[in-house]
Amino acid sequence: MSDIQELIDALHTFRDERDWAQFHNPKDLALGISVEAGELLETFMWKSPDEAEKADVKEELADVLAYALLLAGRMNFDVKQIVLDKIQKNALKYPVDKSRGSAKKYTEL
Repeated sequence: MSDIQELIDALHTFRDERDWAQFHNPKDLALGISVEAGELLETFMWKSPDEAEKADVKEELADVLAYALLLAGRMNFDVKQIVLDKIQKNALKYPVDKSRGSAKKYTEL
């Protein structure tokens, strides 16, 4: 069993023990990602990146990842494959010779 599948199984167990699957439709899971991403951003607000409390960042990042994994499962997406597909797509948009060391968007390269 992959590490990702182990996480998904643990999330499903936690969810199912509480009968929460009924609330985990794609829209609400996507909203959950957005809400938790906002809380992650809040850990950095008014601070330099090094001043953010690592424990708070870790907690909020775990929430974002949990909702993302639940959404992927609800949509029947293979997490590994969709990430690999996105890397491949980005490799075409951001060729090394043009993008190395640059923060420019692909349309500006």
